[in-house]
Amino acid sequence: MSSPSGRIWLFALVIAMACGAAGYWFTRDAQQAKQTAANPPKGELTPTGPAWFRDVTESCGVRMICRNGEEADQFTILESLGGGVALLDFDGDGRLDIFLIGGGYFDGADKTTLKGSPCKLYRNLGGMKFEDATASFELVGPWWYTHGVAVADYDRDGFPDLLVTGYGRIALFHNELNGKGGRKFVEVGEKLGPRDDSWSTSAGWADLDGDGFPDLYVCHYVDWSFDKNNPVCTSAVPGNPRDVCPPQRFKPLVHALFHNDEGKGFRNISAEHGFKAEGCGLGVVLADVNNDGRPDIYVGNDATNNFLYLNRNKQPGELKLEEFGLRAGVAVDDTSRYNGSMGVDVGDYDGSGRPAIWVTNFQGELHALYHNLGRETFDHRSRPAGVAAIGMSRVGFGTGFVDVDNDGWEDLVVANGHVLRHPAASTQKQRPVLLQNVESDGRRFFRDIGTRGGPFFDTAAIGRGVAIGDLDNDGRPDIVINHTNSPTVVLHNECDSGNPWLGIKLVGKGNRDVVGSTVTLEGERRRLTRFVKGGGGYLSASDPRILFGLGSAGRVKRVTVRWSWGETQSWEGLEPGASWELREGVPAAARTPPTP
Repeated sequence: MSSPSGRIWLFALVIAMACGAAGYWFTRDAQQAKQTAANPPKGELTPTGPAWFRDVTESCGVRMICRNGEEADQFTILESLGGGVALLDFDGDGRLDIFLIGGGYFDGADKTTLKGSPCKLYRNLGGMKFEDATASFELVGPWWYTHGVAVADYDRDGFPDLLVTGYGRIALFHNELNGKGGRKFVEVGEKLGPRDDSWSTSAGWADLDGDGFPDLYVCHYVDWSFDKNNPVCTSAVPGNPRDVCPPQRFKPLVHALFHNDEGKGFRNISAEHGFKAEGCGLGVVLADVNNDGRPDIYVGNDATNNFLYLNRNKQPGELKLEEFGLRAGVAVDDTSRYNGSMGVDVGDYDGSGRPAIWVTNFQGELHALYHNLGRETFDHRSRPAGVAAIGMSRVGFGTGFVDVDNDGWEDLVVANGHVLRHPAASTQKQRPVLLQNVESDGRRFFRDIGTRGGPFFDTAAIGRGVAIGDLDNDGRPDIVINHTNSPTVVLHNECDSGNPWLGIKLVGKGNRDVVGSTVTLEGERRRLTRFVKGGGGYLSASDPRILFGLGSAGRVKRVTVRWSWGETQSWEGLEPGASWELREGVPAAARTPPTP
């Protein structure tokens, strides 16, 4: 959430004049916009026509507000992170359900006792209708001050489990039968672990050592507490003497890596891999970024270098990680300085077949688009790809690649919102951004499509967690955004592009974890590549299924899966307009019955 020391960004304004910094940012934003306007993408600059998304929050039944406790006026850095959202089919009925983080507040006579606001689970009833199933699935707490959520089938029983992070605790909830013909979540942390009393934020699962069971990476933030380190920071805005402190006022915490012992327990192996307190962790995504068939780890850090842990295992059963961020070119920006990074994702935005890395950053910084050149090397492409045109006055959090119009090119969504009560040259509430992936002079280019995304994209809020998935199984990706101190929003995709689509659900042999797999669709005119990811975004977990927008790809010739830690397998005869289940080692694909 912050920017590098030695640069005059927002948190450094405590020692600079706000008006001078404001003029700098606005001038720089104007210059970037002018450069983009001089070389616009082909077609209209501001697309017109029906809105692509409709806010269905009121009609769908989701009622949730993630709290941060700012009404106590403690001005702690704890208040700045917010909460995430997860999309998962917890009961196996083919519909994505929604789990929402509740956050927390300050209690007690002196308002220094941390309490948790309830998290909620919403069952998908079909037809974009949801019901609060928190109590029936026994997810009733007691809750602590929560932030993030990660999803995986940690014991390979065929049903997704939940991990919830937050301040001073993480909890693992096992998805199991309730004895009444249904299912429930049972907290098993005390019995199995993983145990963590640090300040945890984003988390992600992947089978890092090839034994079939997903291991767990947990980001840790900074060493803050009321008792030991609770500084008072002043605001640069006249008339507002106090505000939230920047992360540079605190020490980073060592991140955690937990080995999954075949679903029977977890061991913290961070020390074995030389983890150090070098990054204020906020976002993590696990995917195969170097095309070797093994999941790697990318971490977005706040006010410190980002991490890229490449998986150097030679064979299943061992684990060797190499931190490669600086050498790969993804640790810092195009000026060789670190950013205040929050949300992260990977995707093939340009059709190269290789995963680019996308990172949302702090005010005064460009969001980072790292183009994958191959051979474990990346190039910072934010400016030539048009990202600079949206300016640098916002603070980006939840994000993700999403093919909104099913044209086969992945677009981007970003939820924004400041971390300060009284930011200079900006506002606390900020509108989200939808970036359309278009072609210009033979290169891929992102443009802000403004209100074409729908009225919500012209509405300011304090955006945090974002999850992307097909909630009604109509072949179009929907979006759920968790805000701070205002209602969660459910956006239904109603883009009538006419483009065909194809859905893919991967099932590993024996329900083994498949994060790190790569899926390639060969059409008559185009080849499309998508990646199976753990974590991603910010504090959130999106739809684990793959959704191909086919656009002008033509007839689907075949779909090929390079299974993580496994063989390469192909299927033919997959018809568009449907979802298909592909099982490792099974040559016949199964068409998934539609469940709207």
